[in-house]
Amino acid sequence: MTEALADGTGGTSFTKTYKTYTIENRSVPGSSYAFVFNDVMGLEAAERGGVQVDDIISALKGHIKDGYKFNPDTPLSERDLYYNHCPSWGDKVHCIVTVVAADRLAIMDNEMVQKQRRIREVASELDIPQVAVLTRVDEACPLLKKDLRKIYRS
Repeated sequence: MTEALADGTGGTSFTKTYKTYTIENRSVPGSSYAFVFNDVMGLEAAERGGVQVDDIISALKGHIKDGYKFNPDTPLSERDLYYNHCPSWGDKVHCIVTVVAADRLAIMDNEMVQKQRRIREVASELDIPQVAVLTRVDEACPLLKKDLRKIYRS
């Protein structure tokens, strides 16, 4: 699963619908690799309409069906057509990749930190490995702006 990148200029998520992406295995025509990427609406402050944390947790557990349209005001309920009552092993998340703009870490508000913390805690309880990918590191650090090869020294 990837948490969707926020629009670099507007600060809002591109993703509005839960979507599964497969990777075609070109060595075996008509088949795909045994992993998928699930894209979710990005975390945002409540006033900007980001994804509900409960929706992320439902996705971790495999309860969200492909095509679910995120509602920033209300999380998916068990009565919804897009709620998967009996998720298979393949429906569940097996690794979380969180993408964060490094130049915005210093200005991240407490609400965002708390949302991320809750998701990480649930993922840990479910034994789901977690990876963070930092983007825009050159914008966050003057040393890297001059020479990106110093990424591991900054």
